[in-house]
Amino acid sequence: MSVKIRLQRLGRKKAPYYHIVVADSRAPRDGKFIENIGYYKPQTVPATIELDANKALSWLEKGAQPTDTCRAILSYKGVLYQHHLNVGVKKGAMTAEQATEKFEKWMSSKSTKVDAHVEKFKKTVSEKKAEALAAETKVKEARAVRLAEKLKAEEDAKVAAAIAESAPHVEEGTIVADTSAEIPSDAASETPAE
Repeated sequence: MSVKIRLQRLGRKKAPYYHIVVADSRAPRDGKFIENIGYYKPQTVPATIELDANKALSWLEKGAQPTDTCRAILSYKGVLYQHHLNVGVKKGAMTAEQATEKFEKWMSSKSTKVDAHVEKFKKTVSEKKAEALAAETKVKEARAVRLAEKLKAEEDAKVAAAIAESAPHVEEGTIVADTSAEIPSDAASETPAE
């Protein structure tokens, strides 16, 4: 019987989460399994992975073959590296203390990288929100300017209509005398008479 470490899909449509299971390779994806060793939620940043590393390591040592995605998960959590170091200890290439020291050093560098990735993601998200807010503010200001222009045009039209109503109506073809250019009475007396 060939044993696989693989994912078992759960969750609703477009919101999956997975159990990491050890199962017979002939069993259906969401069917019978031998042991559940963790879960994986890809919707979060970084992806949430809860894994029993000791169980996964023991299954790898028994010969279980991980699928591609599970291999990536096991590598991310350091199980494959620990398995590699254990093989080196069994062959006599290093001692168990050296293997533990190498693994702890690797885990600390890995956690630093993950923290840097999370910070970068948060910064990117905040920058995108700031850009969206700036674009929205610009659109809002442009809309306010257009509204002010429209209100001013409407007010000007009302004023022009009021002026047109208060002015005397003149029929076409009649000549209206301009009374504003009348000569004052003192000026008329000063002109010499002929």
